[in-house]
Amino acid sequence: MPGQDRSAEAAEEAAETAETAETAAAAGSVAAGQEWRAEPATGGRPYVYLEGRPGAVLEDGISVTNPAAEPLTVRLRATGTAWLAFAEDRVTVPARTRADVPFAVTVPATAPPGDRPAKVVVSAGGHEAAVRVHVRVTGPELGALTVEDLRVEGRSIRYTLVNRGNTVLEPRLAVRADGLTGALLRRPARTLPVELGPGRSLELSEPWPDPPALDSVDITLRVTAPGAVPAEATASARYVPWAAATGTALALGAAAGALALWRGRERGPGRHGRRRGSEPSGGSERSGGSERSGGPRRPPAQAGDRS
Repeated sequence: MPGQDRSAEAAEEAAETAETAETAAAAGSVAAGQEWRAEPATGGRPYVYLEGRPGAVLEDGISVTNPAAEPLTVRLRATGTAWLAFAEDRVTVPARTRADVPFAVTVPATAPPGDRPAKVVVSAGGHEAAVRVHVRVTGPELGALTVEDLRVEGRSIRYTLVNRGNTVLEPRLAVRADGLTGALLRRPARTLPVELGPGRSLELSEPWPDPPALDSVDITLRVTAPGAVPAEATASARYVPWAAATGTALALGAAAGALALWRGRERGPGRHGRRRGSEPSGGSERSGGSERSGGPRRPPAQAGDRS
């Protein structure tokens, strides 16, 4: 019927209008939820890479995109190096605009060859974004990596990596532990999720959830990195069950106490065994005022005898 057809068409139009309104609202919320972002000036780069000799001035920049309907004021600062500087450390980006912010890296004339990692940190409205900057000073490169301060603490193996060269290193670590009965732990070399700059150190740890209950263990760490000589460190640890250690200590204490008591009793008769008034045994005895000797007796002297 014509009335029913018009009602159906009106219902379809109302549904389409509601769907369009929901779509527009959703699009508006997405736009409103978008945040500004910072990245290298020429898009597509994961970070800024600069290379030059000591004394060179290297230039590049970052881009700040403001998708909001209002201007955005950002602050800029550099971390990781004092070589990086901005023309201005505060920039206002117009609404729905991308602004390129230049900066310069001045390499000191006395800088040794190697890599220098840094970051450009952009902040606004409680939000921060960082752009990585990788500076390479040309010249002879030296990769030197050491592993130090190796120790076992509970169920963790702790150690410190030190970069003693002039290049950025991405270390790989292998772990080995051997006890009195053989191998206890074998972890093949894997790349650690760290980047170690020249002259820097980093304290790390390896979990060991199931160490032995009773054993003497040697733990060895082997660290490698491209361009660096492999480094190793070894530490020893002794594992003794707490209950066994306590029982042994108690047993030793009881044994020491028993020994002291026995010695005390043994010394008693030697000091107090003789009766008061008794004389030590010897070559003579006294009885009733007379003296007896173990040797022949001399007859009493007669009157008139001459000696």
